[in-house]
Amino acid sequence: MRRLSKKKALSLVKELDAFPKVSESYKETSASGGTVSLIAFSSMALLAVLEFFVYQDTWMKYEYTVDKDFSSKLRINIDITVAMKCQHVGADILDLAETMITSDGLQYEPVIFDLTPQQRVWQRTLLLIQSQLRAEHALQDVLYKTILKGSTALPPREDASAEHVAACRIHGHMYVNKVAGNLHITVGKPFHHPQGHAHIAAFVSHDTYNFSHRIDYLSFGEEIPGMINPLDGTEKITFNNNQMFQYFITVVPTRLNTYKTSADTHQFSVTERERVINHAAGSHGVSGIFVKYDTSSLMVTVSEQHMPLWRFLVRLCGIIGGIFSTTGMLHGLVGFCFDIVCCRLKQRIYRPPEHMQQDNQMNNHHIPLPADGILQE
Repeated sequence: MRRLSKKKALSLVKELDAFPKVSESYKETSASGGTVSLIAFSSMALLAVLEFFVYQDTWMKYEYTVDKDFSSKLRINIDITVAMKCQHVGADILDLAETMITSDGLQYEPVIFDLTPQQRVWQRTLLLIQSQLRAEHALQDVLYKTILKGSTALPPREDASAEHVAACRIHGHMYVNKVAGNLHITVGKPFHHPQGHAHIAAFVSHDTYNFSHRIDYLSFGEEIPGMINPLDGTEKITFNNNQMFQYFITVVPTRLNTYKTSADTHQFSVTERERVINHAAGSHGVSGIFVKYDTSSLMVTVSEQHMPLWRFLVRLCGIIGGIFSTTGMLHGLVGFCFDIVCCRLKQRIYRPPEHMQQDNQMNNHHIPLPADGILQE
């Protein structure tokens, strides 16, 4: 009984065979068929390799949601060099709620304002990347993928120059409320009192005012190595003592999730403006560097995506099956057209001339003979 059941199951499986087997004696090979087969197999191999590279690649997916986190603090990372002595300038933040954020987290370091040739090359390269990012936004995805492979920090000064140190590097970080605020660097040290906010600049000569500056690094949120921000490498030179530089920034909270890192950072867009303070001409204000920022209510989630294995296998089967079927149909169609053309040419070659056709018709025509069998003229 078991043998009979096995034979029945085997015969049932054979009947379900959807791939009929053709005997080798029924197959006909040709040079054209072999050429088409080589082209088809080569195309399959090439496209399969390219599809494998596509499978290995990743892409960035952007999702937009409402930022519901209002209680957390916003971190501001600063590295700005001003062409004034450190005892003459001060930096602080005043937000929309009239809350003054002291600059306890900032350090004032006397430095040389001019860059070395190596540092100048770094700055030009950074500005070139900035211009390419504005033209090709897809390059930002490349930076997200390779975010931990390098640093964009200014190279340290190698030469021990005895040149006069007349600039001040202000660097560090501060935590502020997630509301609009104003980071300003101006003459004098900041001082906060109940009546308002002021900078003590009584002992600073007006001739020493020089707000030429270079922004080596300015970012919001968690510091991520290799991240390039819109103002990194910006340099402004002025020869006027009463110059005001303004940067209007819109900060967008960004959650970054890649296969190499996961961080909460912030992107931002910036608009620049500068003008000379001249009260006589109606241009009022205070000379200095002002960074006015505001946070967006939207949050962007950037996640790295990868093609699943099942989709890669489906695409691979589609490539192989599509090429195999298409080349077979094209080969059959070309062969059919070629046979029709050859048959017509053969008919024209073996067709007799018109006068030979007439002679043949006359020879084939039977003339009746008289009864005696003799033709008479």
